[in-house]
Amino acid sequence: MSAVLSLQLHGFRNYRDTLLGDLGAGFVVLTGANGAGKTNVLEAVSLLSPGRGLRGARVGEMRNRSLPDGVPWSVAASVDTPVGIVKIGTGLKPATGEAKAERRAVRVNGVDLKAQADLSEYVSCVWLTPQMDGLFLGPASERRRFFDRLVYAFDAAHAGRVTRYENVLSQRARLLRAQAEDGVAADPAWLSSLEAQMAETGVAIAAARAHTLESLIVRGEGILAGTGFPAARLTLAGGVEDMLAHMPALEVEDRMRARLERARGADAQTGGASVGPHRTDLQVVFAAKDMPAAQCSTGEQKALLTGIVLAHAMRTKTLRDAAPILLLDEIAAHFDAVRRDALFGILHDLRAQVFLTGTDAHLFSGLSDARYLGIHADSVREAA
Repeated sequence: MSAVLSLQLHGFRNYRDTLLGDLGAGFVVLTGANGAGKTNVLEAVSLLSPGRGLRGARVGEMRNRSLPDGVPWSVAASVDTPVGIVKIGTGLKPATGEAKAERRAVRVNGVDLKAQADLSEYVSCVWLTPQMDGLFLGPASERRRFFDRLVYAFDAAHAGRVTRYENVLSQRARLLRAQAEDGVAADPAWLSSLEAQMAETGVAIAAARAHTLESLIVRGEGILAGTGFPAARLTLAGGVEDMLAHMPALEVEDRMRARLERARGADAQTGGASVGPHRTDLQVVFAAKDMPAAQCSTGEQKALLTGIVLAHAMRTKTLRDAAPILLLDEIAAHFDAVRRDALFGILHDLRAQVFLTGTDAHLFSGLSDARYLGIHADSVREAA
């Protein structure tokens, strides 16, 4: 099990220099008024895992605006991981003469990581925020990112695959766009090399998603029985996933590579690529009602989304003997007392580190073994 033992925030969001120490491996409850900075703490924890964090913000957007220009932000943590206690640090690396754009630096035990995806070897986080309430109604890209986050927790290498695929996809798009704008044909050998990488990595991404769907989520129907949270029936809709269900992976790679080559002209006009795992959608159905999640009530959608995360964490704990760190923002306020107690019971049995936020401390009265912290402006102190 991974657990954040201490968290130091410097120049991050509304925090100038704040330490959260002795967090423990169980429940961490953050209470305070709206706008006090509770979600900012969750975002800081999320940055200890691969990706752009729970807000998907750009690196420059996380800097404390009250600090002088040029002062970077940083997040440092002591984390209990499967390989022991490690020091993880991340923060803004300002633009320099060589690096023309700001970027996020990541270090483990003082050593720079080559890629953010390498964080998946140490920490996996899954989160629920109020901004995700429209997940079933929003664009496919949001559901895809949500599901990939679940895959990270089960397959650490998936983060690296997704990063590699997105980089190669971007390179191919730039070449084709330049060809369309300048009228100069791109090097066909280079395009073929990029498309071969896209096919190989893309099929690996689709296979990891399919394995996670089968191993973790589909079996959630039985796991959630009697918990008060509805089971979801999930499918992955996409050309690559559909082909993998009916033919060997090598044959799918060949077909994807051929389709990419044929689509160069159209892709040059539209950008991106017309085939690949970046076009996959996660389709969710309320199993008991046989109703698409998008047609369910707001309350049912919230319960479905929470159920997916809980089923995933429970199956991950069973298969890997370690659940991911859970970041649950304002989740208690959405449920009645019965479902809230059921939620806390499931979380307690997981024996995972769980960060919860809320404006009303009374909603968490059933968590007698939690660490309670009050968030006040840019400070954190023991809750009354």
